[in-house]
Amino acid sequence: MEEALNFQVIIDNFTYFMIGRYPNGPLGGLGLTMYLAVISCILSFFGGLILGLLSLSRYAAIRHPVNLFINAVRGIPLLMVIFWMYFLLPALMGKTVPEATTVIMGLTIFTSAYMSQIVRAGIQGIPKGQTEAAVSTGLKHWQAMLYIVLPQGLRNMIPSFVNQFVSLIKDTSLAFIVGVSELTHVGTQINNRTMAFPTEIFIFIAAVYFVLCFAFTSFSRWLEGRLAWRKSI
Repeated sequence: MEEALNFQVIIDNFTYFMIGRYPNGPLGGLGLTMYLAVISCILSFFGGLILGLLSLSRYAAIRHPVNLFINAVRGIPLLMVIFWMYFLLPALMGKTVPEATTVIMGLTIFTSAYMSQIVRAGIQGIPKGQTEAAVSTGLKHWQAMLYIVLPQGLRNMIPSFVNQFVSLIKDTSLAFIVGVSELTHVGTQINNRTMAFPTEIFIFIAAVYFVLCFAFTSFSRWLEGRLAWRKSI
């Protein structure tokens, strides 16, 4: 007869799951997962914004290399990008780089490529007549983009940005490959130590990811409905 699930291992290690050894050691667990996701999301927003604008440049010398970079990154698995950052950054900087930093850089580059397409679609969704009207009033092209087109486009991009953030939370689980002590890595450590509760540990980890992703997905749907309601007024 099979034994019932025993989640006592979760209760005994709950603090370790949440924050690792912090404050007596480095941050880990869910706390580090959220740190990686938030920092990468902020950097990816600006990276995606810059890449998206450059991909729409009127100058082919700028537009084509940027689009080539975006398509190249999007065509490579995230795990490969993380490995590149893990081995490439120390070689370029000539010193040891913290594993968490290499993961943030990998996530930022990868997510920026995807966010750039959100920015591009958001800008192209604004009627070109608005840009032409702004230019006819004396504004330069970059001023029309900055003051007229981009503010409207960003409002339409917000739900997609939130969805990308949800995907980014799940992508942080790949950080355990390079030894970053985020939630999945902590669960693996506890499982290797106990060797008795793998089902309970990974059910708990899956539940944590589900709650986080469901909360942000629900927020995205609410935000999308809110923006649609305001647009209809």
